[in-house]
Amino acid sequence: MSATMITSNPASTPATTNTPASDTYRQAPPGFTPEQREFFEREGYLILPQRLTDEEIARYLEVIDRQITAEPKFKPDAFFSRENIVERDPVFAELIDHPRHVGYVYDFYGELLKLHVSQFFVRPRGGQHNLWHPDGARAVPYQVFSPDMPCQIKVAYWLTDLPEPGMGNIVIRPRSQRQQYFAHYDTHDSVEDELIVCVPRGTVMLMNGSVWHRVEPNESDVVRKNIFLAYCPSWVVAADRLQNDPEWLKTLTREQRIIMRSYSYAYDHTKPPASDFPLFLDRDTGLDRDPGMYPDHVALHRRKRMLAHEKAAQKENQ
Repeated sequence: MSATMITSNPASTPATTNTPASDTYRQAPPGFTPEQREFFEREGYLILPQRLTDEEIARYLEVIDRQITAEPKFKPDAFFSRENIVERDPVFAELIDHPRHVGYVYDFYGELLKLHVSQFFVRPRGGQHNLWHPDGARAVPYQVFSPDMPCQIKVAYWLTDLPEPGMGNIVIRPRSQRQQYFAHYDTHDSVEDELIVCVPRGTVMLMNGSVWHRVEPNESDVVRKNIFLAYCPSWVVAADRLQNDPEWLKTLTREQRIIMRSYSYAYDHTKPPASDFPLFLDRDTGLDRDPGMYPDHVALHRRKRMLAHEKAAQKENQ
């Protein structure tokens, strides 16, 4: 078992030529460096320290406090959570495609990026804390279908200082994302290869949803508050909704609306409509397509676009 204070880790018409597209569309925000990608794929998680300012943390905490104050079922001495939070407040909605993290998940899911779940947690002393589990399907876990690429990536915003164990910390088993059986499943048992995540507030953490994890009991007087966002391919069902309020969707930016994937037609989840392409322009070239891959008669929304690891492999082979 290890407990570590972690501070760092090793609407216009699309272009029809191989020239940069209109700047009406956004280029993809920054994502993984090669070193970060290697670490994430090996260990199943990545810590991004000092990604939130004190002002940003205070802003998110104010919205959480406002939400719980208005909730009759909230009890200060009990665990409390809310899902689909992006639809509850504009401050949360900003997180759907926030550039501080969305580039990382875009690297994995590209043009089919979808917000799988959005939630906040409030963990006071005592109360509920999770048993060992992976996220997603249990009878046939995600990694059976996708041994190498995660079908879900969780993004954690830590809004409370967690300098030591026993503060409602998340506990993970690095490199366990390909392990489908675990003897301590559905227990709180401490195991030798676990990592108790101790981080300062303002930290952002990425985790492969297939990593085995649990939560430490909170034995402190610090109320742990955090935000979780999880992303997946658009063809994986959303965990906290089927569709969103159409009027609320009208308040979002183009990219936010697309990432919510609030489709009424089932096929749209695997074959999104033409209006939803491109989600982002290529961050390096500014193009809305991979150049030289298709003749011009192939419609943009019917074209494959390479993901970050495919582009990296292509460069290595050139």
